[in-house]
Amino acid sequence: MAGKALRATQLAAARGNLWEGAVRSGKTIGSIMVWLKYIRTGPAGPLLMVGKTERTLKRNIIDVIEQMVGKKRCVYRAGAGEVVIFGRTIYVAGANDEKAVDKIKGLTLAGAYMDEVTTYPETFFRMLETRLSVEGAQWFGTTNPEGPNHYLKKQILDRARLHLRHDGTLVESADPSALDVARFSFVLDDNPSLPAAYVDALKKSHQGLFFKRYILGEWCLAEGVIYDSFDEAQHVVDLLPEIVRWMCVGIDYGTVNPFVGLLIGVGSDNRMYVASEYRHDSRIARRQLTDAQYSVGVRQWLASYEHRGAKGVAPSWIFVDPSAASFMTQLWSDGVPGVAKADNEVKDGIRSVSTAFGANILSIHRSCRGVLEELPAYVWDAKASEKGIDQPLKVDDHSVDGLRYGLHSTVHEWRHLLPATSLEVAA
Repeated sequence: MAGKALRATQLAAARGNLWEGAVRSGKTIGSIMVWLKYIRTGPAGPLLMVGKTERTLKRNIIDVIEQMVGKKRCVYRAGAGEVVIFGRTIYVAGANDEKAVDKIKGLTLAGAYMDEVTTYPETFFRMLETRLSVEGAQWFGTTNPEGPNHYLKKQILDRARLHLRHDGTLVESADPSALDVARFSFVLDDNPSLPAAYVDALKKSHQGLFFKRYILGEWCLAEGVIYDSFDEAQHVVDLLPEIVRWMCVGIDYGTVNPFVGLLIGVGSDNRMYVASEYRHDSRIARRQLTDAQYSVGVRQWLASYEHRGAKGVAPSWIFVDPSAASFMTQLWSDGVPGVAKADNEVKDGIRSVSTAFGANILSIHRSCRGVLEELPAYVWDAKASEKGIDQPLKVDDHSVDGLRYGLHSTVHEWRHLLPATSLEVAA
């Protein structure tokens, strides 16, 4: 550890200490080093570690600590809500919704470590601050940037007493109302240990909003076209290569709104292709279909699809809009294999699709008219952005939702297709 990362560890002496900025910029390792020292030398009393979910906390932080200190010094107790580090028992918790605040009510804490802080509801963050009541208690956190109107940016970071900026300058606030918070801002290039090919590939795979936030570390508004890296000249094809695996179908369920299914395969050229689209719009057809009729339609669509002289495909997975429980039940009763709830993490899913377009490992066959019409018009909701919320405008988004369901639900199966290295995409 060197440069800005080392300097941040030396400056992390405030009540609140937050590492924010680009992915793979050294934030996590630096914050973990400070946290491990705090576990050994901080005030006595209960400690807490928090993530968006307990699962992501284990993957992002606890597993890293285990690699650093060894399994004997870091023992994760699955199901018990605890991890033992250096012999000290630490509570662990997920904070992905408003109900999470109930997990920490009544606690008296001597310290806390928070991963992915911007994903927490404000009520949870505020409650956690009140729980740090042991004398000398500190909190340490990491996050990627969000919109400039996010509560963490406006109410905490902008009022920090100490700020180690992107350019390496250190600024101390003269405002007497400044918070006892130290803010450390990072860009991707702050990490000198990353291979140049990896950095180049990471930059190329992030476009628009995600480039600004995850590469440059900027707190910027989500505005304009969501998939601004989509280029019809580059990403639309008339011919498909040999498909070595029919990976999945992503289904966005609709009765009054359109019902959409997108068939996605992996080609012999190690790229993904949206090969075919099933779409029923009851507003155009003037006829609503039942779950049973949709099931027949999807099965007939897959059975009749022809590719290079072969008729019929059997995708490994059929990922369905998780709100469509009755339709999934219908598919199961009809004996359709591989049916599962789609991962409906909207922003993470958008990032996965954006990464695939940015890395040029995703193309769409010209016959898929619905998704090709929706992609250029799929935009961020400007009014929501003004409130600090990143969400798409809910207009004509049925095919793009189906694309997101398919791509994000299988991200672990195609991450290796990304150029140069297994780049960071939402898991």
